[in-house]
Amino acid sequence: MIDINNLVRMNIMNLQPYSSARDEFSGNEGVFLDANENPFGELNRYPDPYQRELKAVLANQKGIDTAQIFVGNGSDEVIDLLFRIFCNPGTDKALTFSPTYGMYDVSAAINAVELIKLPLTDSFQLDVDAAKELLKDCKIKLTFICSPNNPTGNAFPKEQIEAILQASQGIVVVDEAYVDFSEQGSMIDLINTYPNLVVSQTMSKARGLAAARVGFAFANTQIINLLNKVKPPYNVSLLNQKAALDALLDNETYTRNLQILQQEKERLNNLLNELKTVVKIYPSDANFLLAEFKDANATYQQLVDRKIIVRNRNSVVNNCIRITVGTPEENTLLINELKQLENEKSTVY
Repeated sequence: MIDINNLVRMNIMNLQPYSSARDEFSGNEGVFLDANENPFGELNRYPDPYQRELKAVLANQKGIDTAQIFVGNGSDEVIDLLFRIFCNPGTDKALTFSPTYGMYDVSAAINAVELIKLPLTDSFQLDVDAAKELLKDCKIKLTFICSPNNPTGNAFPKEQIEAILQASQGIVVVDEAYVDFSEQGSMIDLINTYPNLVVSQTMSKARGLAAARVGFAFANTQIINLLNKVKPPYNVSLLNQKAALDALLDNETYTRNLQILQQEKERLNNLLNELKTVVKIYPSDANFLLAEFKDANATYQQLVDRKIIVRNRNSVVNNCIRITVGTPEENTLLINELKQLENEKSTVY
């Protein structure tokens, strides 16, 4: 059994966290003269530093305790805080499976942590045997598994993730930013089974709140307490807490938009497959498609010239472009422009 305390940096264990005015008094009624706030205005009071109302709704929806939830300034804050809590700069290591989300690289570099990048298999699956061998190194304090993965789009089988959890001597973070689009479901139900499991999710994708910057971590209470200990006192604004709360309670809009996006992904996949410039489209459990083109760089630039912005992933996966599923009108415009480009090219020849 992993002892989380043995993984935590000594300075974090000894850290005396900042105690805000709202830590010392959390009531809603009274004359507030304790936090040096301006007494005038609609947004003059500091927000709840522990997002209690938001966590209560989340706990009910996820079937867990509020003490197992951390709310962050996007899931990127969760990633950075985990590096700060568990990885000694210049000493400890982290593991990712490439290609994957680029913020793991950035956070590792910021925190002076060596990042080991284990390539995915040719079919974009986890190389579990190779991972087990690497995880014999006790200096690997963090392992990040993005599932469904960005930019490949596929979700990894739960049994593969569990095999890595069992082999790891450190913390395993399953990044589920795109989980709403996947039939596989979440790993949240395993946080009571694996004390070293952290599951992160976001409001940026299926909930449509990318501008609000609200992300979550779900884990055992010991890890959540550490995240709360290290985070800035008011890391999520009142406006963003309210936006997230409203979105979580609006299940009708969420369900409708999710259904439209799934239908549009299938339509977009079918239409792209009809194009001569498209070589292959990879299976996707996310809200995007990774498509291999004959010449990704040229296609990307031609689309940009027509003010259609996709993501050129040629430097990560050869000749591939990542296409986010848009509205029906946006997807039709994209396909029409790609067809027009094909017609122009055939006319030249």
